[in-house]
Formats: sequence, C-alpha cells, structure tokens
Amino acid sequence: MKRIAPALAAAALLATSPAVAAETGHLLDVSMGIFDMLDDGAAGEARLEWRGKPALWWFRPMAGVMATTDSAAYGYAGLALEIWWLDKRVVLTPSAAVGAYHRGNGKDLGHTLEFRTGAALQYRMDNDARVGIAFHHLSNAGLGKNKKNPGAESLMLTYSWPIGSR
Repeated sequence: MKRIAPALAAAALLATSPAVAAETGHLLDVSMGIFDMLDDGAAGEARLEWRGKPALWWFRPMAGVMATTDSAAYGYAGLALEIWWLDKRVVLTPSAAVGAYHRGNGKDLGHTLEFRTGAALQYRMDNDARVGIAFHHLSNAGLGKNKKNPGAESLMLTYSWPIGSR
C-alpha cells in the first residue's frame, strides 16, 4: 500500500488540476538543501537539473546530478509533469527518475541503481524563472544485498530559469 499511495495521490492531483500543459521551454534548476534529512547522518546537498520542453503527453524529459557534503553523488534521468494553478503562477512538478548512486563517505543506500521520486512546488515569476521547494526520495526498490533498501529523503530550496527558446 505504501508504494501505491503516491501513485494514487498523483492521479488525484491530475484529475483535479486546472491546467497540465506548460508554456515554457527548457529549464535549468539549481537546488541546495539537506540529504537524508530523516536520518541522523544528514548531509548538505547541491543539485543541478535540466528539464526539456514538454513533449510526451506534457511530460518533460529531465536529467541531473547531485552531490553531498559526504562526497556522495547521483546522476539520473527521468520524466517530470507540471501541474499549474493560480493563473499559471504556482506549479507542482512531480517527477520520477532512475540513476547511478556513488556512496562516497555518505550513506550506504544498498545498491548503485537508485530510483528517485518526489515533487517540487514553485512560484513562476514574470520572467518565467521559478523559486520554490522540492522533496525527493531515493530508493533501490529492494535490489540491494539481502534486500537492503534504507532510502534517503532530500528537502531542497530550488531556483529554475528558462534557457533556449519556447
């Protein structure tokens, strides 16, 4: 049930959303915050993410990298969906990605292959730049030795700006 609840919540948001289509082009997102925030071994995190123009049924392709103050790193690619409110000023962006995790001196997540799910909530300014917060969860879906899957959560402050043409 824990794995089904996020999918049901996303479906409910889509069903009640006033606007799903986006009007902006590519985005570059810079984020800073806390990695593994729900554990004693929390570390600082920085992230750089590219999101392409909406393409496949309003989904944006995305790719990014993150690094922590414990020398952990994660490179990923996936899809994001923008759900707009308040005259396209507020956007909720749920996303899912898959990538490779390097532990460094940080938390052992149990496997190199990790899945990232979460969402960002941002305010779009007049110049189409966005500022907001994001919450993401990393999990290996039980692929680790002995099904080890401790997971890690991140809470980030985000700033996105449009790049290229619309």
